[in-house]
Formats: sequence, structure tokens, C-alpha cells
Amino acid sequence: MGEKVAPLSRLIFQFERMPGIGHKSAQRLAFYVLNMSRDEVSAFTSAVTEAHEKIKRCSVCCDLTDSETCAVCGGVSRDRSVICVVEDPRDVMAIERTHEYNGVYHVLHGVISPLNGIGPEDLTTKELISRLSDSSVKEVIMATNPTVEGEATAVFLSRLIKPLGIEVSRLAYGIPVGADLEYADEVTLSKAIEGRKSL
Repeated sequence: MGEKVAPLSRLIFQFERMPGIGHKSAQRLAFYVLNMSRDEVSAFTSAVTEAHEKIKRCSVCCDLTDSETCAVCGGVSRDRSVICVVEDPRDVMAIERTHEYNGVYHVLHGVISPLNGIGPEDLTTKELISRLSDSSVKEVIMATNPTVEGEATAVFLSRLIKPLGIEVSRLAYGIPVGADLEYADEVTLSKAIEGRKSL
């Protein structure tokens, strides 16, 4: 491409770097942005910048928030005796949509994956274990995805937690093995929470 379209190529390239966005989708997004008004572009870039600058990890559960603690950890009506451990902040959103779970969460920000060089120390494992020193925690629900890595992470964490005298359970899966929680419908997730099993 010539020099005049280099900014367009760069824009397409930036969209293409996003997960799940192929070259054609990146082109569509880039041309959509080009057709936005100056005010729309300003609002879009401002939203991206503000999110990047203000969103951080909750000091308690490691979910994403723009405050010191997230809305769940700050909620007075939540059952703090049950912690649901998930891989990703999107999993918190998926479970919250069910309106069936009233405990709190812990977000690992990944799973143990030796092939990708990710060990327990690369997750929020230490933060989880330190939360369990509080004797009010009675149950930890492992809600990692039903993948090889998700299962390995659940088993590893359960081996750390069980000696503390805390019940460890695993979601019952009507969710297919290899699927991601964020794509499961509310009814399936509700049933998985209800039918969880001890590990």
C-alpha cells in the first residue's frame, strides 16, 4: 500500500491484533471508524483511554473495577462464606447473569498451562490462599472452564485448599467439555451451580 493509506493499514493492523478478529473483520471495523463523525471518534478514543487508565483489579477478588473494591465485594448482602473461583472477569459477568449465585468471587486471570509457560505463580493463587485464612470461608467452588488446563488448575487449587478444612466443589457440567463459561446460557450455568460436586 502507498504512503497515503499507511494510517489505514495501521488501524486495520491494530484491530487485527485483537482476539477473535480476523483480517476481514478488522477491515470492517477500520472502515466503520473512518465513517464516524469527529465527535464519535473523540468519544470512542476517550472511552478506550479512560477504561485503560481507570480500570484495575479489585483489592479483594482481583476482578476488574474502577474502585478499590468491586461491586460484589462491596455488596453487603453477599454470602462471604462461599468463593467462586473463575478464570476470567467475563466468567463473573456470565455467572452474575444467572441471578442464582449470592457468594463472592476470585478471578485467577488465567489457568495453569505449562506448555504456555504459565504456572500457579502467574495467577492470583497467593491472593486466593490469603483470603482463605479468614475462618468465615466454608466453601470454594471451582468454576474454571472444562478444558484440560481448567481441570488441571481446579485440581491443583483443590489440593492447596482441602488441607485448610474448607469444602472444595466443582461445577456440575451440562456445559460441554472444552467450552467457555462466558458462552453458556443462564439456565445451563444455573444448573451447573446448583449441581456442583465436591472435589
